[in-house]
Amino acid sequence: MTTNNTAWLVLEDGTAFAGTAFGATATAEGEVVFNTSMSGYPELLTDPSYKRQLLTLTVPEVGNYGVCDRDFESDGPQAAGLIVRHLSERVSNWRSDRDLSSWMKDAGIPGIAGIDTRALVLKLREGGTKVGLLSTDGTPLSTLRARAAALPGMAGCELISVVTCKAPYEFTEGLVDDAGRPLPGAPKRFHVVAYDFGMKKNMARLLVHKGCKVTVVPAATTAAEVKALHPDGVLLSNGPGDPSTVPHIVDAVRTLLGDVPIFGICMGHQLLGQALGSSTYKTPFGHRGGNQPVLTDAVVNKQGERSRVLITSQNHGFAVKPEHLPLPARANETNLSDGTNEGVDARARWAFSVQYHPEAAPGPHDAELHFDRFVAMMQEHQETTRR
Repeated sequence: MTTNNTAWLVLEDGTAFAGTAFGATATAEGEVVFNTSMSGYPELLTDPSYKRQLLTLTVPEVGNYGVCDRDFESDGPQAAGLIVRHLSERVSNWRSDRDLSSWMKDAGIPGIAGIDTRALVLKLREGGTKVGLLSTDGTPLSTLRARAAALPGMAGCELISVVTCKAPYEFTEGLVDDAGRPLPGAPKRFHVVAYDFGMKKNMARLLVHKGCKVTVVPAATTAAEVKALHPDGVLLSNGPGDPSTVPHIVDAVRTLLGDVPIFGICMGHQLLGQALGSSTYKTPFGHRGGNQPVLTDAVVNKQGERSRVLITSQNHGFAVKPEHLPLPARANETNLSDGTNEGVDARARWAFSVQYHPEAAPGPHDAELHFDRFVAMMQEHQETTRR
């Protein structure tokens, strides 16, 4: 019998995990995924790419450093629910604004603690991601099983229109130190139009820091409307859902190709891949974590060698089919764990993209160099068009 403190995680195949409720009293549905990052749960939960997903954290202890609003990657929680092994009852962090459970309760996000997350992750790795329900409101288990069996999967699910901004705006926030003090950045030299497909704030923060005026536009903005803003470059952001469900956005990207430098990240990478002539597919369980090794030839090291391994932060369940890329575009980055595509270079058309998150937040900063690469491409494009 369900008590007020009991929570259930029920998968589409009927598998049920009982645990302890925290956060909001509610029943949430979504794709059950896992992230292997050791820290950064405020950034993960506020990442719009987790829309309609129930996030499992493999790190066993969660909540011990609370929640700091300055770490948010959007205006609030985006994940449908949170699944953890153990929720810390103590918060010890001078930056914390509140505890994790209270924050989730105020936002209407349910959580479940005390389940065997290792068993859950093993099931997802062996059988692929599953949709499911996370319930903390006393709904009977039999009802949850029936509802979970009827849930739609993420394939074919269009979510960009749910998370995108409603109107264009200028993003002015730069990088800050741990105390919230602004860090000095480069003088403004370029104007970047950033497509908001569910954009993480740290992408825009880094562009501002590197000398860019950033105009954020809704996902449905046409190529003509972008060109009317006279950008020096276009950012295609991350975002949730199936990338094959937004052909109108792919058409806009295709129209912009060759006219203005384009940098795609995550969802933006998948949309650029389609605009170049490739296609996408759903992976068994995706890449979500801060330790994904990627082999890239996009940068040159101090010895003049072009191949380099980057440790990257990732969060995606779909990928680009590299064999479908027409020349002169090429697949130039590969995941060393499973061989999937991690980057596209279409320099002849002033475009490139990466599947991972060079802005980190959370995760390693190895790949931040791609923002410098984008700035250099905009500089080169300016010089070329002036000749």
